[in-house]
Amino acid sequence: MTKLLLAVSEIGGYPNFTPMYESLGYEVITETSMRKVLKLLKKKTPQLVVAEFNYQSDFRDRTSSLESMMSVIQRNSLLGPETKVIIFYDKEHKEQLAKLEARYTLSKTLPFPIIEAELERIITNI
Repeated sequence: MTKLLLAVSEIGGYPNFTPMYESLGYEVITETSMRKVLKLLKKKTPQLVVAEFNYQSDFRDRTSSLESMMSVIQRNSLLGPETKVIIFYDKEHKEQLAKLEARYTLSKTLPFPIIEAELERIITNI
């Protein structure tokens, strides 16, 4: 059975880790919009999601679009296999990320800059 990894890159600005993900045995789907991510999660349940925490201060009732994604992942995990989630974040948004962590289970958070060897070690141990 192929393991599915969903890479969510709304902002980018860091290396493309797809070759490393594939070397670890994952089929990789990359999405750049949360709307497409939510549509995909209705059809597929990835074993792993790697996404960016994109803090959006203009949201009235949430900190980022990740909350919508995490709600779907949490609901899907109740119905089937659990999806692991790794979040990349800017250190200046650690406090806002903590609000997301208080509501949802995140497997690991990594501050920018992302060190590929560390990310590979984390994925291997998840």
